[in-house]
Amino acid sequence: MQSKSIILSALGRDRGGKVVLTLLLAAVILVPMANLLLPSGHPLHIETFTISLMGKYLSYAMLALAVDLVWGYLGILSLGHGAFFALGGYAMGMYLMRQIGDRGVYGDPVLPDFMVFLNWSELPWFWYGFDQFWLACLMVVLVPGLLAYIFGYLAFRSRVSGVYLSIMTQALTYALMLAFFRNEMGFGGNNGLTDFKDILGYSLQQDTTKIALFVCTGLALAVSYIVCRTVVSSRLGRVAMAIRDTESRTRFMGYDVDGIKLWVFVLSAVIAGIAGALYVPQVGIINPGEFAPLNSIEVVVWVALGGRATLFGAIVGALIINYAKSWFTVEFPEVWLFALGGLFVLSTMYFPKGVIGFVSDGISRLSFRQKAGDSAKSSKTEQECNGSEVTS
Repeated sequence: MQSKSIILSALGRDRGGKVVLTLLLAAVILVPMANLLLPSGHPLHIETFTISLMGKYLSYAMLALAVDLVWGYLGILSLGHGAFFALGGYAMGMYLMRQIGDRGVYGDPVLPDFMVFLNWSELPWFWYGFDQFWLACLMVVLVPGLLAYIFGYLAFRSRVSGVYLSIMTQALTYALMLAFFRNEMGFGGNNGLTDFKDILGYSLQQDTTKIALFVCTGLALAVSYIVCRTVVSSRLGRVAMAIRDTESRTRFMGYDVDGIKLWVFVLSAVIAGIAGALYVPQVGIINPGEFAPLNSIEVVVWVALGGRATLFGAIVGALIINYAKSWFTVEFPEVWLFALGGLFVLSTMYFPKGVIGFVSDGISRLSFRQKAGDSAKSSKTEQECNGSEVTS
């Protein structure tokens, strides 16, 4: 009961978050209905391809949420969260590869096709157990979390911060990208992991499976948001924001600054790993390109455009930019890079607080003007009343 009251109190003061969660839950319910219940010729019918695309956007929104948690509320500009996202995706991809069995190109019941192609004679030890879904889910959480713990422990205990920490996170994901490109690592090398067949016995090509993955991604995003909002609304979150604003003073007051930074950083990495695991079965591939530092930098842009330190702003920014990216690549394939670059420049110039900050400031100005107008009307009415009393 106490934990439930904490969650409700955290969401009670979060109007924007409640709006986003309401729209998200409505999409989780209505989108599958529009696909399954309406015929393909109906104007409100949503194609299965579109649902898979929306599921990919929601997994990106989870990644943006994870970045906003550490950047907006802890002050750590992470340029390497793409690594945690990719590690979670690889953990799920390994499970999906083991599910192929003898249906692969080479028909080997144990070894994935790329291992047969490279003349591997046996399955590497770190692939053992990935034919079990529960172990894959455990690794989705454990591997990114453990890497974040080791990296964060070494970095925070060494008092690395600011731009130096950002460079270190970028170097981490770049090093992982180079490692995963090597064939001898046992993760598919340049081509990565692909040609997935099914998950939990259900074909990934079936419409119902794709819809189920979309629903799971939407619910996971909602749960992740509630967890993050509860954290930042708690005493731990207030201390984290104090660390963001004045780390030295917070440390002087006796708080375990390194421990708090480490805890929030690990939580953020776990959320990013889960997002990667939900991303892979919906797009059908995971390769070392997901480790590219440019991907992590792009996530930071999503958060900045949506509104840093709002949580729901990160979700909005990720959805807006990725939808714009898909639209531009279809309508204007030759100039979409310039269009997105212009969008980023304009948002920096005219939306320094992000879209959410711009809308919030606009609402505040309208509210202030309305109150000023009401007070002016009331004062004018009082003057008229006083004048009529004097005349009488």
